[in-house]
Amino acid sequence: MHKVTWFIDWIWSRIKGYPPPALAGMRLQSPDAQDNALMMQFFTWESRHPTMSWWRHFEEEVPQLAELGVTQIWLPPPNKAMVKTGQGYDAYDLWDLGEFYQKGTVATRWGTKDELVRAVETAKAHGIDVLIDAILNHKMGGDRIESFMAVPVDPKNRLRDLTPPREIEGWTAFDFSGRQGKYSSLKWTQEHFTGLDWDHRKRLKGIYRIVGGSHKGWSRFVDSENGNYDYLLGIDVNILAIDLFTHRFIDAHNQIDHRHLAVREDLLEWGRWVLQTTGATGFRLDAIKHMDRYFLLDFLRHVRKSAGREDLFAVAEYWSGNLKQIKPYIYAFQGLVTFFDVPLHQRFHQASKAGPRFDMRTVFDNTVLKFRPGDAVTFVDNHDTVDLMSRQTLESWVGNSFKLQAYALILLRGEGHPCVFYGDIYPNDECYNERIARGVRRLMEARKRFAYGERVDYFSARNCIGFVRMGDAAHKGCAVLVSNADPVNGSKGRIKMNVGARNGGTLYHSIMNSSEHVDVSPDGWGIFTCPPGHVQVWVRSDAFL
Repeated sequence: MHKVTWFIDWIWSRIKGYPPPALAGMRLQSPDAQDNALMMQFFTWESRHPTMSWWRHFEEEVPQLAELGVTQIWLPPPNKAMVKTGQGYDAYDLWDLGEFYQKGTVATRWGTKDELVRAVETAKAHGIDVLIDAILNHKMGGDRIESFMAVPVDPKNRLRDLTPPREIEGWTAFDFSGRQGKYSSLKWTQEHFTGLDWDHRKRLKGIYRIVGGSHKGWSRFVDSENGNYDYLLGIDVNILAIDLFTHRFIDAHNQIDHRHLAVREDLLEWGRWVLQTTGATGFRLDAIKHMDRYFLLDFLRHVRKSAGREDLFAVAEYWSGNLKQIKPYIYAFQGLVTFFDVPLHQRFHQASKAGPRFDMRTVFDNTVLKFRPGDAVTFVDNHDTVDLMSRQTLESWVGNSFKLQAYALILLRGEGHPCVFYGDIYPNDECYNERIARGVRRLMEARKRFAYGERVDYFSARNCIGFVRMGDAAHKGCAVLVSNADPVNGSKGRIKMNVGARNGGTLYHSIMNSSEHVDVSPDGWGIFTCPPGHVQVWVRSDAFL
């Protein structure tokens, strides 16, 4: 049935047309900002600071981030996790931001509520907005076992029952005893979930749809992958944690039923409360393909109205490299949410694997950026794409041979809303490369100072493409070349580009470790070069001083 509904929506979109692009109506930076907007993801999966909390670390870095041109920070989930060191995606209590003693700790992995609020205040004082990572899909680490009826389903087709209903046990009771009803009085039980992945009675992993009572089954308004993607995790990717206090296994995942009235009221109010409490200005929405889309629409509308933020920024994680699967979601969300451009990230990943065999002229094909640039949040990598042996699900790391090329393409072209990854510019144990970090910082500086005005593309060569930003009244613009030629045996890229008559008769030089100069003719033409397999950003010599 949900496939039919999606099809009707898609046909209607072809008749009625898409809503206005989302980015145009959203707050990307403080209203008085003059420079380009820029998002940054301020964490990696394993982020820990050796001497201070993560929120304190963020607060100390704020001035430098503002200098680099960052206007938005996506922070990790601030809620209490199911274990002390949990990143927050293992969400236990959304209403506990590091304020109550629960799960063996007051602070979350990232710090206390007071530290978070203080860090957000510091960011706002420097013109940086903060985004809350909202984990609205599931709960983990239940406090008590309950018995109820459930049906095991096929992990590859969740619409196919494997056995008749039977009684199972699950860790589905959430009492939040440490919070004692402050902020929210709702105590969660099995009636608030659609499914789970652990039968504690038989100690069996699987996917179980809860039945009986008021349960309505899986939501029909979710992605159709695996038949019905209401349930996120599965038998092959389930992670079980051990409670260090009771030495028992904890059910890793209880799927929230967003149609339940009490659940809806609790989550809708949390959206308003968390923005008001922290001072944040928007959301990153986790795992939207697994959530009822009508609930998400209600969530966004409610928060906009109740928080008085009609320009609320929201970006959704719909993880698919297939643009065709994302298009119906773009229409369905009616301009209330932007989308991480996973297809573009996948193109970057492919380019880094293929080397010179990849045709640079096709790099934007079948991406959200090319289809609807006003709905695209572009990125190169994030916490899920890092190549860690323990987390291979989404591994698609963009290799160092193409990393700076990818950043140049999202930071300097002027389309979409780019997001820089903490792991690419700060030392860390997962993915840091000093050369890459130095280059990304230079590109961020170029975005802040030079990447303005009309763009003209020069996409004629397979292994070297270029574009010019003409500048505006306050900025003189730049010329950019991106090459994926073989760094050892490849040829230097050479593209004749026009930087505009007002820049005619001037001298350009590169900000990317080059002593070369380009003489621009009186009518604005110059021959710009790039070493094979590198990036060059050319700017007027007098603008760089």
